[in-house]
Amino acid sequence: MHSPAAKVSGYVVLMTVQIIFLVLFWLFVRYEKTALPRAIDAEDAGSAKEHVSKYPQFQDIQVMIFIGFGFLMTFLRKYGYSATGFTLFMAALVVQWSVLMKGFLHMEGGKISLSLENIIDADIAAAVPLISMGALLGRTTPIQLLCMSIFEVALFAANEYLALNVFSICDCGGSITVHAFGAYFGLAVALMLRPSSDQNETGKLEGASYTSDIFAMIGTTFLWVYWPSFNSVLAEGAGGERAILNTFLSLAAATVTSFVVSALVSHENKLDMVHVQNSTLAGGVAVGTVCNLLLGAHGAILIGIIAGTVSVLGYRYLTPWLTANLRLHDTCGVHNLHGMPALISAIASAIYASMATVGEYQSELQNIFPAMVGTNGTETKIMGGLGRNASSQAGYQLFGIAVTLVIAIGGGILTGAVLKYTNFRNLKKDEHHQDEHYWEVPAVENKEEYELEKVDELLS
Repeated sequence: MHSPAAKVSGYVVLMTVQIIFLVLFWLFVRYEKTALPRAIDAEDAGSAKEHVSKYPQFQDIQVMIFIGFGFLMTFLRKYGYSATGFTLFMAALVVQWSVLMKGFLHMEGGKISLSLENIIDADIAAAVPLISMGALLGRTTPIQLLCMSIFEVALFAANEYLALNVFSICDCGGSITVHAFGAYFGLAVALMLRPSSDQNETGKLEGASYTSDIFAMIGTTFLWVYWPSFNSVLAEGAGGERAILNTFLSLAAATVTSFVVSALVSHENKLDMVHVQNSTLAGGVAVGTVCNLLLGAHGAILIGIIAGTVSVLGYRYLTPWLTANLRLHDTCGVHNLHGMPALISAIASAIYASMATVGEYQSELQNIFPAMVGTNGTETKIMGGLGRNASSQAGYQLFGIAVTLVIAIGGGILTGAVLKYTNFRNLKKDEHHQDEHYWEVPAVENKEEYELEKVDELLS
């Protein structure tokens, strides 16, 4: 158990990090000119209106991050306080750190401009360590989560800059830079923190109850409803509307498919709540990178069907295999919800990029595949080969996901090694998946209720 002194020192460290953020914001961050009280010309006024117009989507993403992710992880019967509370803590921390890290890569005059778009970007970045947290849920301390988040967001910002600004890949909904990175970083950390072979059995509290599963479905519902905003918020022009349409259709198809496949592969052909909570969302991840492309309604639905199928099969067969053979405990199954669907999205992006032409996308080609456009806005082939052709862009899409996996897995292994082999305290087996170590939990006043809970734990 943690001593009171150790806990106090841990929270002092957390507050120290917040004070460091305060100093960095004071030194480097300034409001963008559209947020300042000054007389602005027509062009600045239009920019300000565009920023304000994104506020509804900003609210949607806030709901996804703080409510959707938080409640989705409440399925553990004794970890509801931590699932929702640590989600709030980590998201609030990461939003600040992300503004700084991404801002340092785009500084002008030695200062970081702060606008609504920066906060939206930071909110999206908050999803990265929350995805990784899902792989480690219930098996880390708050200080370990803090350390992981600091390292991960720094690597994420560098990888995103490399993928979008250097490789110039298309990743509108962040399936490559956000979902794949967060999933495989978290899995790499989980691999480093895996239990010894004699303690590989599932923990006594690593499971759901009827009530906790219902709360987790609240998270699923919020994520499902608001996912089109997550994928479309950074899209430009007509691509934004396509992103909404394609995301919705892919989610719908993945949901229907998940129900059917779950019933086919589960015990006694009954629906598995794990599949319903998670695999129904896989379509939103799988369509993310390509959501603003000309998929056609049939393309979006096909991607959703594939994602739902792969995700359910992953939960049913792959996750138990990883636990039994690699001792890799993926608590929330992020490999099945975020990892493999993100790989599907990357492959789809290469396929659609190989077929992109200026005749199809017209002026939008500049926003979607800028490296395929010459300096005067015409397609590369028309420009005589000044930039990339469609096949080269497809190759860069695959290169982007490959580099992302290398950085995520390598960074996760390094971070996991730091958490395991330095002075960080690791939770013991009997401390996993319970709130009591860090929260004041109300005592059970009804003796009968207490006894029923103990019986439920023994039976599980």
